[in-house]
Amino acid sequence: MSLLKKTKVLIVDDSLLFRETLKKRLSEESNIEVVGLAVDSFDAYEKIKQLKPDVVTLDVEMPKLNGIDFLKKLIPMCPVPVVVVSSLPINALEALQAGAVDFVRKPLIKSPNDFNMFFGELLGKIKIASIAKVRQAPAGILRTIGKEDTTKEMPKPKVRPIFNKTIMASNKTVIAIGASTGGTEAILEVVRDLPPTTPGIVIVQHMPAGFTKMYSERLNKICKMNVKEAEDGDRVTPGNIIIGAGEYHLRLMQDAKGYYVSSKRGEKVSGHCPSVDVLFDSVADTAGKNAYGIILTGMGADGAKGMLKMRQKGAYTIGQDKETCVVYGMPMVAFNNGAVVKQLPLENIAEHLLSVIV
Repeated sequence: MSLLKKTKVLIVDDSLLFRETLKKRLSEESNIEVVGLAVDSFDAYEKIKQLKPDVVTLDVEMPKLNGIDFLKKLIPMCPVPVVVVSSLPINALEALQAGAVDFVRKPLIKSPNDFNMFFGELLGKIKIASIAKVRQAPAGILRTIGKEDTTKEMPKPKVRPIFNKTIMASNKTVIAIGASTGGTEAILEVVRDLPPTTPGIVIVQHMPAGFTKMYSERLNKICKMNVKEAEDGDRVTPGNIIIGAGEYHLRLMQDAKGYYVSSKRGEKVSGHCPSVDVLFDSVADTAGKNAYGIILTGMGADGAKGMLKMRQKGAYTIGQDKETCVVYGMPMVAFNNGAVVKQLPLENIAEHLLSVIV
């Protein structure tokens, strides 16, 4: 008998077939215990209170109350790690904004292999979620879930800093950011208020194809800088942010005109495509001491080797601290291997970055 503590999972989905199929497969895992099944958000809320699962898998398209609205109400009251299962990128991004730890694309099950690929990814995300810190949802008014009155005033949102520093951005300066689990909101926290004069930024966030485009469009609506998904040959210039496309490695290149990006398909590196290590390695070779590197929340070690190379080439590097990470994996490995010059809480990174840019 295994002495390892099993991860207790609650499955929430309105499809009986999907619930039962997922329960069967998860129950075959020695380190997972399926503690319950829920058919909708109200059923899920009651079972979360009763069964106290370690992780919840949550469908988005459900009757009565959809998964996104449910998350917005659930997380402030009961911050349980949630892995959202959705076929639509926009739903996944909204779920992450509402406090979900991660998401998995729901398969169009045309063959057993489709479900096997989905299940393998979901299993990995459940394991990560079981050790994740749940990010609290934005401030606001909580309403009722089901019959229970949960209405209460949430704390007021923090006042965001106003960056008044005038930056004379050089075309030789570049900022590289890497993140994984929890990174979509962490990246937003760092870049949303950076002034339009900030040096060009290149970013790798572990995310599937299709999702990175919608994520870029979302950031572009919020940030003061311009944001777009990478296309091969895009120029890296002040005031612009380039997000690596899903399933395409992002590399920094240089010619007589300045920096540009290479965005090409390739084998996974450090378990990912796009890979933070690939990006950071190229930034180290291309920009050297003219670069700034930031590694944010995420499981695993992707980016740690590349950031060490950046530091060795003279770049200034920043790592997110343990307390503010959803998963303190990538920043921890980078810190432990000597790649990080300065480790900071997430909310202090942007201000510190602007203070050190020369």
